[in-house]
Amino acid sequence: MTTATLPTASLLTRSQAAEFLGVKPQTLAVWATNQRYNLPLVKVGSLVRYRLRDLERFLESRTVGSISE
Repeated sequence: MTTATLPTASLLTRSQAAEFLGVKPQTLAVWATNQRYNLPLVKVGSLVRYRLRDLERFLESRTVGSISE
């Protein structure tokens, strides 16, 4: 498998994940440390990555109310 075929686009850095969620990277670090939310992360050595689908599920689980049509 070459680098071009790996699904790296679905793995975001902590900074990218924080931007996606609208929080600071340090907030995600604190959440990971104290396990405030069930937000999965991927650790490879000292690197931390977040799956885009996990971030989307996290947002869906935090959604309150419904949208009227």
